[in-house]
Amino acid sequence: MSIYKKLFEAKKEIGKISKDSTNPFFKSKYFDVNKLLDSVEPILEKNSLLLLQPITNGKVTTKIIDAEDETFVVSEIDLPNIQDPQKLGSAITYYRRYTLQSLLGLQAEDDDGNLATKHVNKPIKTPSDKLKECKTLAQLAMVYKSLSRTEQQFTLTLKDELKNKLK
Repeated sequence: MSIYKKLFEAKKEIGKISKDSTNPFFKSKYFDVNKLLDSVEPILEKNSLLLLQPITNGKVTTKIIDAEDETFVVSEIDLPNIQDPQKLGSAITYYRRYTLQSLLGLQAEDDDGNLATKHVNKPIKTPSDKLKECKTLAQLAMVYKSLSRTEQQFTLTLKDELKNKLK
């Protein structure tokens, strides 16, 4: 199984992440990096994916490696030129959190709306679910085109089967 298929499966299981910590200065919510890692790493490990976040060449790097064939995906950002060690540490933590969030394409739960109204999130529909809901060829084509290239690759056979049924 390719690293993209493994990430696809892991991402389905991860779902949306709640912003669970509050910044008292800005009165805003954010992902705590340790809680984010606690949520994500077991799912990545279950899919034979290793998460590393080294700091190299003045960059915070988030790297997810397929432990079976050593292919990897990476997200990185340059560190700002900060001399104060505490401020630099904060920047590193911030960048670790957001390079991981970006790399996995994690969605944040709408904490202002959903949590305030105690809205229960519906399960996330997979690309296959979306295709199976199509009632016409035009709808099938539109939904398929809205998928990412990776999602299209993994649902091509299903799309073709549904296309033949809808003719």
